[in-house]
Amino acid sequence: MARIRALAAAVLLPLLLPLQLAQPILKFRFARLRAARAGGDRGAISIELALAVIVVVAIAGAIIVLIKGLASNVESKIPGDVPAANNT
Repeated sequence: MARIRALAAAVLLPLLLPLQLAQPILKFRFARLRAARAGGDRGAISIELALAVIVVVAIAGAIIVLIKGLASNVESKIPGDVPAANNT
C-alpha cells in the first residue's frame, strides 16, 4: 500500500502543480466575489466570476500542454519497427 501511495504521489503531484500554484489566485478571486456579493454589486460579481473562469481555463491549458508533452516524449521512445507477435 505504501508503494502505491508513493507512486500515486510521484505521478499526481507534478500534474497538480498548476493547481497548487494558482490556488492563492483562486482564493483571492473568490474572496473578492464574496465581498462583491455581500455589497450587492452585480458588475463586480460578473467581473470576478469571469476572472476566476479565466484562471481555471489557464490551469486546464497548462495541464493539457503538460500531457501533450509527456505523450510526445513517450511516443518518441516507442520503437517504430516492432515485430509482429507471430514472428517470434
